[in-house]
Amino acid sequence: NDSRELCRIRRGPMIHVQRDIHRSIQTMWSSSLAVLFSCAIVMAQYQPTWDSLNNRPLPKWYDQSKFGIFLHWGVYSVPSFGSEWFWHNWKGNSTPYVEFMEKNYPPGFEYPDFAPMFNAELFDPNAWAELFQKAGAKYVVLTSKHHEGFTNWPSKYSWNWNSYDTGPHRDLVGELAAAIRNKTDIHFGLYYSLFEWFHPLFLQDQANKFQTRTYAMGVMQPQLHEIVEAYKPEVIWADGAGTASDTYWQSKEFLAWLYNSSPVKDTVVVNDRWGAGDSCKNGGYFTCHDRYNPGVLQKFKWEDCMTVQKGSWGYKRNTDVNGYHTAQELISQLVTAVSTGGNMLLNVGPTHDGRIMPIFEEILLQIGQWLRINGECIYNSQPWMYQNDTTTSFVWYTAAGNETGLASQSVIFAVLLDWPSDSFVVLGALKSYHVATTVMLGMENMPLKISLVPDGVQISLPVIPPSSNLKLAWVLKITLTKSPMALHY
Repeated sequence: NDSRELCRIRRGPMIHVQRDIHRSIQTMWSSSLAVLFSCAIVMAQYQPTWDSLNNRPLPKWYDQSKFGIFLHWGVYSVPSFGSEWFWHNWKGNSTPYVEFMEKNYPPGFEYPDFAPMFNAELFDPNAWAELFQKAGAKYVVLTSKHHEGFTNWPSKYSWNWNSYDTGPHRDLVGELAAAIRNKTDIHFGLYYSLFEWFHPLFLQDQANKFQTRTYAMGVMQPQLHEIVEAYKPEVIWADGAGTASDTYWQSKEFLAWLYNSSPVKDTVVVNDRWGAGDSCKNGGYFTCHDRYNPGVLQKFKWEDCMTVQKGSWGYKRNTDVNGYHTAQELISQLVTAVSTGGNMLLNVGPTHDGRIMPIFEEILLQIGQWLRINGECIYNSQPWMYQNDTTTSFVWYTAAGNETGLASQSVIFAVLLDWPSDSFVVLGALKSYHVATTVMLGMENMPLKISLVPDGVQISLPVIPPSSNLKLAWVLKITLTKSPMALHY
């Protein structure tokens, strides 16, 4: 039923003609793609093997950026109920979704009927770009296509199921990409779902236990090439590999082309969701699973994709104020991620008409205000020898990065995620170090008193005026001698 439903909106009364045209295009594309891949790997720097692809150095800009904004925006933003998995959950007979539809929509209403309501009439890409800049984001990742299959660009391989043919009748990807690049210094990236829940060709391949690749070669691969060549994203955030292997998806072949020959070959970064079993194992950087934050230093570059709104990536109307993380909670998440070698990609869900709701905006602006004062401990930083203090558990460390991308041995940052009950903090990790100077970011003209105590180094904290913007988390910039020294009491 869902396959026929999607066929109806994609192909309409010309269903048989469209099917034949699609098959012809798919066949031509598959043949051309096979030739392209074969030619590209001859004398190429990167071969379509994980041994080769995983050895590509990660472009420096990504590790230096630390903080990005994620945007889940699509047809699911119209019902904005439950989560962006609305269609899947409704057709899976999840009771809340079934009851929601029965209560609010007439009999016979199908999910594709939401598409014309996804109108984006209040979408102002320049305003979004300005907000993300104020939030302190260094990269932005927009959903080009989620699992529902609706593309936010005029894809030739998603006939009548894209933002140009229906709904807003706009190239949403292109407009935001232009605004980000024209108005900010932010890197622009795209999320892309490899599979589609109800695409007939994917369901056919799935029924064939992925021994056929009709969908992968006729839809997924050409769409990925479309967005790379048209929009030149510097992040490709793959998702939705499901139970299909990267051999089915031809992921390694795509990445070899991306790294060797694409227009973004020198700057693009990719994640790790390219096939069953690849997460936390293969790719440019690791996401492992949603909201991944291990709390300890990792040997690989990783990213915590995190949401402002609890329980949903797309905008969710059926929630209250308790359904949102606070700016303080999110800053704490960012600090622990950066301290242990990660980035944080923070998601907000725009509304169907193109607004970022004031509660999202307020939280992003609070984070941006904090970063304007304390960004020195985040951007371009590196993990230090210690991540979490050995005496005071709410203190986390980063080290200033140098021009080579290595951690400084002399300048570190101690981030206080809570304010101590006394007017001082004891840092056990500094017990074997000589501390030359300490200041609080935002009050750099006031050196802080340092004392040696049995548990480490005690630093007296300043009196912060109530009107100060120093809030949510407090950062001590500490200058050390280059080598630890033994202390005697």
